[in-house]
Amino acid sequence: MVPSMSMAFVAAFCLSSVLISSISSGANALSLNYYEKTCPDVDSIVTKAVNNAMMRDKTVPAALLRMHFHDCFIRGCDASVLLKSKGKNRAEKDGPPNASLHSFYVIDNAKKEVEASCPGVVSCADILALAARDAVVFSGGPTWDVSKGRKDGRTSRASETTQLPSPTFNIAQLQQSFSQRGLSLDDLVALSGGHTLGFSHCSSFQSRIRNFNATHDIDPSMHPSFAASLRGVCPKTNRAKNAGATMDPSSTTFDNTYFKLILQKKGLFSSDQSLLSTPKTKDLVTKFASSKATFNKAFVSSMIKMSSITGGQEVRKDCRVVN
Repeated sequence: MVPSMSMAFVAAFCLSSVLISSISSGANALSLNYYEKTCPDVDSIVTKAVNNAMMRDKTVPAALLRMHFHDCFIRGCDASVLLKSKGKNRAEKDGPPNASLHSFYVIDNAKKEVEASCPGVVSCADILALAARDAVVFSGGPTWDVSKGRKDGRTSRASETTQLPSPTFNIAQLQQSFSQRGLSLDDLVALSGGHTLGFSHCSSFQSRIRNFNATHDIDPSMHPSFAASLRGVCPKTNRAKNAGATMDPSSTTFDNTYFKLILQKKGLFSSDQSLLSTPKTKDLVTKFASSKATFNKAFVSSMIKMSSITGGQEVRKDCRVVN
């Protein structure tokens, strides 16, 4: 579930064996001091690249956080989302849910600087994991130490992006999607909080504001005034090309506003609002809405867990192509 637009789209429940096997074995390969001798300055180099980009474009942090989620949810955190399509193979970044991903240049810039400092050592997957952490920090969110040692994947298929959780998912579908990746209900709710950053196009929530079902034109779980404002932004006809809405009013600040909005029936996606549909997830939403510190702590824990799903095989010289 996550940022700069949604955390995903289309549904499917097959999960590659590559990812399933990596959930059980991946975290063991990572360590905080992985590059201590071979590339000690990698953290600061990536941080500088993210900061430079963010100074010019305030949407960069949301884009990087979302990019990391979309990467980890397919074949593990292996930078397969960075690979470009080649020949007849359409890569992940060209799959429908990833059409709105952007700011790939930030990872390219960081990789270029890292290669200049310590060539052939640091994976693109580690750079992306570090950049996602920096994106949260630069947006006013918590920091954490990123374990390293991920390898870059050699496979990237647009068809596999159907495995990403959709903004239209209900709680059962979300739970299945997360549990397939070794992530719990607590992780699901905490990571959904990444929706505090970013922007969504109308296509991700238009089914909630018009012709919802045979009985209701508007999704009854949505506050009427909120639905009315979204209908104004997303008219039936003559819609602006990039029409949409920010994920929450403080869309460039990492805070707990997202959870407060859900309690007010003002969650943008069906998947957001569905977090109130079970006692366990509703209790977590209420806790996170009442305490930013509680949310921050849970988010860090779940990010570390998600970022530890590994699956790659090499260290790419260029993040866009396999060696």
